[in-house]
Amino acid sequence: MMAIVWIGLIILFAAVEIATVGLTSIWFAGGALAALLCYALGLSEIWQFAIFVIVSLVLLIFTRPWALKYFKPYLVKTNYEQALDENVCLTEAVDNLRGTGTAVYKGQEWTARAYHENETFEAGTIVKVKEIRGVTMYVVKSDIMPSKEVE
Repeated sequence: MMAIVWIGLIILFAAVEIATVGLTSIWFAGGALAALLCYALGLSEIWQFAIFVIVSLVLLIFTRPWALKYFKPYLVKTNYEQALDENVCLTEAVDNLRGTGTAVYKGQEWTARAYHENETFEAGTIVKVKEIRGVTMYVVKSDIMPSKEVE
């Protein structure tokens, strides 16, 4: 009976992996295969379950980062993800109380607000993007100083 359970789990986890192609359940199919081998060796159900859990966790912890690196290397960050921790130039003064502030990032204008409520920034200031909520950048003081205009 346990052989049917382990074979069923292998098929189930493999089918979920094929359907999602997200490297989410293949590790458990490997654990179920190891448990099936334990069944074939005559180990008790407790040992089979223990091997299933251990092998699944080992595969998940040690091989998933490697697999993600080599099987999904071409993931492109979205504007949202790329903008985090980047420096941007303010085109309008940021004042949360007045509800003003815009910044330009890669040629696109974003609404900008101070991450800390009591801070304000003048137009032309270089700030760092701390967080994005919706379509609003929340910015903090940057280490980069704005360039002085030559007169």
